[in-house]
Amino acid sequence: MSALFKKFLQEATRLTRSGSLQEATRAIQQALGRMAPPATPPPAASPWSTDSDVIDVVARPAHKATHQPRQPVSEPVRPLFTPVEPASNDGPGEFTEASFTHAGTTRSYKLYTPPHAIAHPAQPLPLVLMLHGCTQNPDDFATGTGMNALALEHGFVVVYPAQNAGANPQRCWNWFTPGDQQRDSGEAAWLAALVHEVGQLRAIDPARVYVAGLSAGGAMASILGHTHPDVFAAVGVHSGLACGVASNVITALSVMKNGRSVAGAPSRLPTIVFHGDADTTVHPHNAEAVLQTAIGQATTTAKVTEGTAAQGQSYTRTTYQTAGGGSIAENWNLHGAGHAWSGGSAKGSYTDPLGPDASAEMWRFFAAHPRAAVH
Repeated sequence: MSALFKKFLQEATRLTRSGSLQEATRAIQQALGRMAPPATPPPAASPWSTDSDVIDVVARPAHKATHQPRQPVSEPVRPLFTPVEPASNDGPGEFTEASFTHAGTTRSYKLYTPPHAIAHPAQPLPLVLMLHGCTQNPDDFATGTGMNALALEHGFVVVYPAQNAGANPQRCWNWFTPGDQQRDSGEAAWLAALVHEVGQLRAIDPARVYVAGLSAGGAMASILGHTHPDVFAAVGVHSGLACGVASNVITALSVMKNGRSVAGAPSRLPTIVFHGDADTTVHPHNAEAVLQTAIGQATTTAKVTEGTAAQGQSYTRTTYQTAGGGSIAENWNLHGAGHAWSGGSAKGSYTDPLGPDASAEMWRFFAAHPRAAVH
């Protein structure tokens, strides 16, 4: 931890104890985001070079060899990233940008519509809401995850909402703020309203609406599984945190770093989790908390499978089934992997091309979990 980071946290602690909560929040936001990150990576000797001071880091595999342990390489948080080849060039279909206002909050978003939906606009299709991580944007996240290509292949709509710097300096979803963890307020309410808005623009099957996210986006996906089980049928959390494990930035930092927290709020929605066991940004123990929110008090049987992805990443996959044989949760523990979307494209940020394809596995899981009834 850098001396500057410690200084910010000490000041935040002092302000919190004195009751100056808004000032404390600003101090910790400075610690997390530095408010104005440098345009280019600094030298190795710079305090910016440690991944312990940031929310999102970039995992860069050094080699494809499988006989040596992987050594994730971290880089400091960088400014908003726009890929050279944005997802709009992935193939046919429409990838459009628009803005949406709900309860006085306006955000932009991008919407991918496969050609089938354009040709047959009355046929309801599934929808996947994709929540990016810190410093990312919809183009970056779409490119890195390859979700548009899957939507083209399998026939579903994808929505990529964009956080802005006015709401969070690093464009993180504010998963640690109580007002954003509620059904009828903040970002959770805005995201659910966005899904409803898209349902007015496209024919969407309300029984097949899903949400997935990375890091802060994964934490917000977990929140939506708790606040809006009537909107979403299943949840995907990649390198994220459970709903309710933090109520301010201080507790958020604590649970990110050590993974120890009270149990998250139950979602009772089928949930698939991906997390690298070498993640130094969001502690791998957070994956267990996310799983617990889905499993709750249900009696389950765990089935464990060991495997290796085609590009060399080893993993342990655990599926949880209820007494009736239904799948309620699935966990992918990625051995030696850091804080990055597994199996993603190197054209996007925060991706690990060596891992199993998280996007494809999430869609497989989602497709198997439509909501039984919509009221």
